[in-house]
Amino acid sequence: MWKKVLLVVAVVGAAAYVAKRVKSASEERALWHEATTAPDLR
Repeated sequence: MWKKVLLVVAVVGAAAYVAKRVKSASEERALWHEATTAPDLR
């Protein structure tokens, strides 16, 4: 019983960690895109 609970907690924790890393990478990529794109001076 405890092994199953521990496994579920580990899987949920790993999924949360991966989701956080993906979100962070996406935000970083968006920031770099904004910083390196020429300004629209119209």
